[in-house]
Amino acid sequence: MIKVLLADDHSIVRAGLRRLVEESKDMEVIAEAADGRKAIQQAHKTRPDVAVVDISMPDMDGLEVISQLQSFYPKLPIIILTMYEEEQYVVRAIEAGAMGYLTKRSAPEQLVKAIRKVYAGYRYLTDEAAELLALRVARGVGGKSLLDSLSMRELQVLRRLALGHTNREIAESYHISIKTVDTYRSRLLKKLDLRNNAELSRFAIQNRIIEA
Repeated sequence: MIKVLLADDHSIVRAGLRRLVEESKDMEVIAEAADGRKAIQQAHKTRPDVAVVDISMPDMDGLEVISQLQSFYPKLPIIILTMYEEEQYVVRAIEAGAMGYLTKRSAPEQLVKAIRKVYAGYRYLTDEAAELLALRVARGVGGKSLLDSLSMRELQVLRRLALGHTNREIAESYHISIKTVDTYRSRLLKKLDLRNNAELSRFAIQNRIIEA
């Protein structure tokens, strides 16, 4: 049996993923976690064969979870599960050490196959993710953008601001203070040499962080 750890801060999503996994006779969910720190704790406790981790969770995001799990269990295959299909998220997940990349939209059809494949030692990417990585490689080092200077949390806040979310909404989503969100916003404006949220939105559209 392939022992699977599920980490996602939405209980409904976890329930759906558990159902998908346990419909297969060769795998079982041995632990669940609602945030990054609990995911690491559960990994220590249960020693899963595969971890499926949401990229956007409170307290510690998926990329941080990958980094820490890799330091403890370098051979543990990790699948990043996300609602994001943009290049920056795909690249960062793979660079962080993820063996698989699935969007929540593709999970119902591909999760079980992805778990089997990474367990066998291979990478698993959706067709869209593979295409984005290929484009990134084709552009080479010279193709890096200002986005590469942003932390994962800065990238997440940028996306939310560009979509028109308020500081309060962003703070509640990531379980951080409104003041912290404002600090992230100030950093973004400075790093990207922009002046306001309208310019942040324009930048996000131009760099495919959100769709127009």
